[in-house]
Amino acid sequence: MTTASVNKTARGITPEERKVIFASSLGTVFEWYDFYLYGSLAAIIAKQFFAGTDPTTGFIFALLAFAAGFIVRPFGALVFGRLGDLVGRKYTFLVTILIMGASTFIVGILPNYNSIGITAPIILIILRILQGLALGGEYGGAATYVAEHAPEGRRGAFTAWIQTTATMGLFLSLLVILGVRTAVGEAAFADWGWRIPFLVSILLLAISVWIRMSMNESPAFIKMKSEGKISKAPLTEAFGRWKNLKLVILALVGLTAGQAVVWYTGQFYALFFLTQSLKVDGPTANILIAAALLLATPFFLVFGSLSDRIGRKPIILGGCLIAALTYFPIFSALTHYANPALEAAQQKAPVIVTADPKTCKFQFNPTGTSKFTSSCDVAKAKLAAASVNYQNAVGEPGSVATVKIGDKVITSFEATGLSKEAAAEKDKAFSKELLDDIKAAGYPSKADPDQINKPMVLLLLFILVIYVTMVYGPIAAALVEMFPTRIRYTSMSMPYHIGNGWFGGLLPTTSFALVAYQGDIYYGLWYPIIIALVTVVIGALFVKETVHNDINAEY
Repeated sequence: MTTASVNKTARGITPEERKVIFASSLGTVFEWYDFYLYGSLAAIIAKQFFAGTDPTTGFIFALLAFAAGFIVRPFGALVFGRLGDLVGRKYTFLVTILIMGASTFIVGILPNYNSIGITAPIILIILRILQGLALGGEYGGAATYVAEHAPEGRRGAFTAWIQTTATMGLFLSLLVILGVRTAVGEAAFADWGWRIPFLVSILLLAISVWIRMSMNESPAFIKMKSEGKISKAPLTEAFGRWKNLKLVILALVGLTAGQAVVWYTGQFYALFFLTQSLKVDGPTANILIAAALLLATPFFLVFGSLSDRIGRKPIILGGCLIAALTYFPIFSALTHYANPALEAAQQKAPVIVTADPKTCKFQFNPTGTSKFTSSCDVAKAKLAAASVNYQNAVGEPGSVATVKIGDKVITSFEATGLSKEAAAEKDKAFSKELLDDIKAAGYPSKADPDQINKPMVLLLLFILVIYVTMVYGPIAAALVEMFPTRIRYTSMSMPYHIGNGWFGGLLPTTSFALVAYQGDIYYGLWYPIIIALVTVVIGALFVKETVHNDINAEY
């Protein structure tokens, strides 16, 4: 490093740099707030917009609609990444924030399933897709913009502020939700109050547009444009040439895939696990998650700054490895401290489902139209909804499934071929008998607030978010440093959004379906664990350290 570089690294942050960080981060916080409102309210949205399905299918369908916004993010990265590399970073910001803000506001005024039928979820998914496209162009632009303003040797510290925006956006969404819930009450919130956080986004949109209008273009882009070195075909350069495509693939499997699943496990799956598996009431779970996020958020800056000193790889891959090795004990401890009655029941009254394996299906229903009517599927769906772990036993071919709870044996029923009325009558009788016996065996219908050890639950959630800060704090700097300026926006956006949009965004849906299929509330953890370990191996072997790369050296 040259003497000039050392002096540039050592100096304090300038007012212009402070404005760049503030303006980029604040606008991005608002955009993440919009995007995460849906995830925070998935259970309520499932009832509002997917009322035509059974509870288990409805929740999976709602999670899939949540994931739809993530699935299309790579396509947004293509569209807006190309735009950002062709016309500049600043104006791409304006387009993405307008699309995101408008889509969020419309969700707040969208009629539900009971009002307009199947049209409601269709429009909702379209809005989620628009949000995903906008976010696909947002993050790469923000990270690129800040990194290109950062002094050499401080890119990790500067871009770490952008990394806090996703968590702060989630925190803001939880805070607004809690405030509205407290003000209007649970019943009113579930009925109409949930719309208020979406409607509030129109105010945030106005502030965000004003902020984006006041920003200047990236100096690296201006320099490149003045020299006539802007790429005329950024997509072709980024993905049509093996030299760059190889970097994109390594960035995906060796960095962002593992980072993504650790991030979404710590911030989203933890919330789903508390509310859906452990039956902790929504306000309590949201407060605990929000507190953990608030306490851990400064560590984004800690690990971002640390990566300037020791490198990006050791921190990102170390976070993936530690998370993979400790998820099972941490989530088991969450059960112990959040719902000890459930833990005790699982130990004292094991449940066994005996069924013909040929009649048992994998209950992943992305369209919401499949019907699971075999006696095996009926029994397993009821147990999954009640958060009851069960073991699988092989029954005689063609036999009707049975559920054994302690010494009690309950026979399920075949809904295939029954009329809707007959099936509903049998379902009601089976549900009552099953739930009564589950309750008699000690399985709680919800977590007892007085038995929740809140300090310990908070500590465990804090640890999960610390893992998030380790893998996410340095990731923007690492991605920016991997690619040349002329195709940086396009190149870095694609692996980031495939990793976070597909590997991360599909985590809640996939994990929930795995739990329903296997009968183990912890079984869904295998999804993030396996992906995180793959990233550790690929990243350690094939991804080069980027911390000393000169991001202006190549066009």
